[in-house]
Amino acid sequence: MPDPDHDPINPRAKRDHGGGLDGAMRAYGGERQDWIDLSTGINPHPYPVTSLAPADWAELPDHEAFETLVAAARRFWSVPDGAAILPAPGASALIARLPALAPADSVEITPPTYNEHAAAFSAQGWQVQDSGPAEARVLVHPNNPDGRLWSEADASAPLTIIDESFCDVTPEASLIHLAERPSTVVLKSFGKFWGLAGLRLGFAIARPEIISRLNDLTGPWAVSGPALRIGAAALSNEDWAEATRARLADEARRLDALLRGKGAKLVGGTSLFRLYEVDDAAAWQDRLARAHIWSRIFPYSHSYLRLGLPPAHGWERLEAAL
Repeated sequence: MPDPDHDPINPRAKRDHGGGLDGAMRAYGGERQDWIDLSTGINPHPYPVTSLAPADWAELPDHEAFETLVAAARRFWSVPDGAAILPAPGASALIARLPALAPADSVEITPPTYNEHAAAFSAQGWQVQDSGPAEARVLVHPNNPDGRLWSEADASAPLTIIDESFCDVTPEASLIHLAERPSTVVLKSFGKFWGLAGLRLGFAIARPEIISRLNDLTGPWAVSGPALRIGAAALSNEDWAEATRARLADEARRLDALLRGKGAKLVGGTSLFRLYEVDDAAAWQDRLARAHIWSRIFPYSHSYLRLGLPPAHGWERLEAAL
C-alpha cells in the first residue's frame, strides 16, 4: 500500500499534518484538480474575496490598514480591553515563536492534539510532557482531532497557550476573556473558518507586554497588504459568519449520517472536521485515495479517520468511494 506520509524526500511529512496532496499524487496518481482534499479542517465554502487595490500589492502594508484589521478582530472576538492583538502570517508562525516567551522548562501538552506545539517547544529546548505540573501548558480548544473543549480551570500554568484555531464555529465556548491574564496567550486562525488558508493570517491575543515581545519576534510588515484588507472585511461581516456556522453544522450532520451508514463511529470533532473510528483507518484512506479523495489518519491510532467537509461537488464522489 502506498504510504505518502513516510516519503523520505518530503521532510514535512514527518510532522504529521493534513494536506500533503503532492505526496498523495505521487502515490496514487492524478493531477491536483482531480483530487478532493478532506484531510484538513478548512471551510470548503470560503469567504468571497473582492477585488483589491493595486496599492495593496505594490506598497508596503500601511499602519491604517493594520489598525483597521486589529479593530475588526477586537469587535468580532469580543477581545477584553486589557488585551492587545497581534496579526501574523498564520497561526503557525506564532506557534513557532511562543516558546521564546519564557526560559525553557517543562510544558504540558495533552495528547492527542495538534503536533506543531510540541515541535515548537522541543525545538527551543523545552521538555514536553503529557501531564503536569509544568511551567507552561498548551490547550487546543476545541482540540484537534477530537474536538475536546477545555475549561478556565485548565488554564492555570505560569505560561498558558490557548489555541482557538477552530473555535469560530463555537464562539460561545471561547476562552477569550482569559487573554488579559498575565502570561496567557489566545491564538486565532483566519484560514480555517473563513476558508482562506492560503492567505496566511493568524492572531495572538494577550496582555500588551506579551504582544510587544511577540511583535519584536515577528518583525515589521509581517502581514501582507492583501491579508490586511481581506481580513478586516471578513471579520466585519457578522452575517456571513452566522450563516456559515449554520451551514457547516448542517453539513457536519450530513457527513455523520453518510459515514455511520458505511460502518464508521463518530468519536469527536467540530463542524469543520469529524473524527471517526473505523476497523482499519489505513485501509479506508487507501480506498478513498484510489478515488482521489484524501483523508487524514494518525500514526498513534490504527482506527482514527478524520474527514473535513466535502465541497458541493464532492458529496456524490465521497459516497461512491465509500
